Amino acid sequence: MEGWIFLVFLAFAALAIVGGYFAYQAQQQRIAELSQFAASRGWQFDVSKDHSHDARYDQFSLFVQGRNRYAYNTIRGAMAVGEQLWPVQLGDYHFTTQQSNGKTTRTVSHTLSYLVLETPHLGLPELFIRREGFFDKIVSVLGFDDIDFESAEFSDRFIVKSSDKRFAYDVIHPRMIEFLLDGNPPTIDLQRGECCLSRSESCWAPAEFEETLAWATAFFERWPRHVTSPLS
Repeated sequence: MEGWIFLVFLAFAALAIVGGYFAYQAQQQRIAELSQFAASRGWQFDVSKDHSHDARYDQFSLFVQGRNRYAYNTIRGAMAVGEQLWPVQLGDYHFTTQQSNGKTTRTVSHTLSYLVLETPHLGLPELFIRREGFFDKIVSVLGFDDIDFESAEFSDRFIVKSSDKRFAYDVIHPRMIEFLLDGNPPTIDLQRGECCLSRSESCWAPAEFEETLAWATAFFERWPRHVTSPLS
């Protein structure tokens, strides 16, 4: 009997070693791909863990949840929006949470990718846009409504919040509504003149970073000039 237990233990140990090896190989491949992506644009790439990231971007709720928070595989550069170059930082982010079933508690690791744009509009009001989920509909029934728009389809599919409702209406004009409805936009969080774009908890391939950069450019270039001019 003890022999079988020992063999089972060896089998699990072997699986753990093999799993760790393939995870390491996947990690090294990702580092190589992101490094090449950054180099192709002339941008900086830093594989190290940045534990100060959450303090630098503490205006975004995405970066202040859980514990053991750090950014890694960080890429920094500048992207063209109209005739200007806006500083941009993108990469991967990690944090942990505690989950309990009432008897035991375990630590769960979360990883995701993000993109942060620094706009030249320091006076930008806060604006938050994301797809509406089931829980949002329950909250809406309880009376905690987000900003509604003339497009019923848009209001039904997106949560919009802003510190300045007039600003939200100016930015999300009919052509912008059409743009958001036609695509698969990330969550948009504008705070302190910076914009954080993210999706569900997953790490993006280089092509997805490219797509998100292109999407961000298209999004901001659709802003009306009368909105951005007083903010510059």
